[in-house]
Amino acid sequence: MRWNPLVPELSVGDIFVSLDFYVKGVGFRILFSREDPLFACLELNGAQLMLEEDHSEAWFAGRVRAPRGRGMGLQIEISDVGAARSRLAALGVRPFRDLRQIWYETGTQGAGLEGQKEFVVQDPDGYLIRLVEVL
Repeated sequence: MRWNPLVPELSVGDIFVSLDFYVKGVGFRILFSREDPLFACLELNGAQLMLEEDHSEAWFAGRVRAPRGRGMGLQIEISDVGAARSRLAALGVRPFRDLRQIWYETGTQGAGLEGQKEFVVQDPDGYLIRLVEVL
């Protein structure tokens, strides 16, 4: 397996609930998993994400409180945000920020604007996940 230069690892309260969210809802696939501690490495369109369930040897800089991930959000590019939004809704996940089309100034590609359809959800532990479809 070839690792990306940056691979986020999220500490989660219940890995099976998180796997439902990321695999069934967002569309990731499990590359591999371990049982002790409970861990899974996921992939979607080249994006990699690691999930590890809380355990006594976990690395924490301080006390873990909900919602997790305060001050950090992840943007994940997917091919169809509408389909992901529908799958997540079927799992009972409501948007934190609903679907919208937006253009961001990037200073690249001529005019410097790049568009995307996006929406933001909170995963089961409270991490903010922005799912985007590039226009």
